[in-house]
Amino acid sequence: MKTEQEVIPIFFTIDNAYAPYLDVALRSMIANASKKEKYKIIVLYENVTADSLSKIATVVQEPFEIEFHEMRNQIEGLTDRKENRLRCDYFTMTIYFRLFIAAMFPEYTKGIYIDSDVVVPGDISELYRIDLGDNLLAACPDRSVVNIPELARYMEYAIGIPKTDYINSGVLLMNLKKMRETKFIEHFLYLLNTYHFDNVAPDQDYLNAICHGKILYLEECWDAMPPEGGKEMVLAEPKIIHYNLFLKPWCYDNIPYEEYFWKYAEMSPFYDEILLYKKNYSAEQKKSDKECLKTLVTKAGRLDRQEVTFRKLKESGIKITICL
Repeated sequence: MKTEQEVIPIFFTIDNAYAPYLDVALRSMIANASKKEKYKIIVLYENVTADSLSKIATVVQEPFEIEFHEMRNQIEGLTDRKENRLRCDYFTMTIYFRLFIAAMFPEYTKGIYIDSDVVVPGDISELYRIDLGDNLLAACPDRSVVNIPELARYMEYAIGIPKTDYINSGVLLMNLKKMRETKFIEHFLYLLNTYHFDNVAPDQDYLNAICHGKILYLEECWDAMPPEGGKEMVLAEPKIIHYNLFLKPWCYDNIPYEEYFWKYAEMSPFYDEILLYKKNYSAEQKKSDKECLKTLVTKAGRLDRQEVTFRKLKESGIKITICL
């Protein structure tokens, strides 16, 4: 008797500003995925126009299908506090949506989450087929920040994990069944609303603190970021390229891996919009990016001295890390 083929669920989260880049990400992923599998793209969104959603939907073809889920007023307990801000400069609820996937989609035992500022030149089904064992998730260590002394100190003395273990949350293979069994989201919300940790990367820091010890570390090719050293340090065969923080080809020239982005951007109905955005990306905005990065590093350098940190609470006997 033939059994129904397993569907690979792949989650993205966006607001309207990132709709064009999601379209590019999807085009790259669909073009390079194995056609022997079945996939469901699930987009969790906030404040996205109907026109943008309609354009994104046109990219989907067999063996992919797509669903859109509006997240307005669906998550309680999250507010625009300064410690909840991304990159130190703005609040967006979408950075937290990935943490609620296990609770929101009980029909799935396993799933992939990917940020929308990516291209996917590899076969996404290969990531899904990696055996998670009893780990809560799989991700890549965040090599983009590990060599910045202030951030490395923050990882070890505020979050309380070795700097080499700190993961980037832009690409996650998630053990959704185990996350539900361990009541991950309840634990996250308890920590968030009880202690109000001041963070550098809000969702990412909570994932690192809560899941440490139950994380499978992936090869760097699954979350390849533009290296600060320039194009001579890029990977020969990246499977997912993540334009993390400010190193985005739709803002700046000569970004490592930019050729992958523009290859698929040229196919997008958002292409003219993306080109116009880059053309109008001003010197003032670029200056603001530099100042924001400086602020982030400076903030990280003082957070280990806060009265309330993940590490200090854990050392005092309060449960931070989930134990299976």
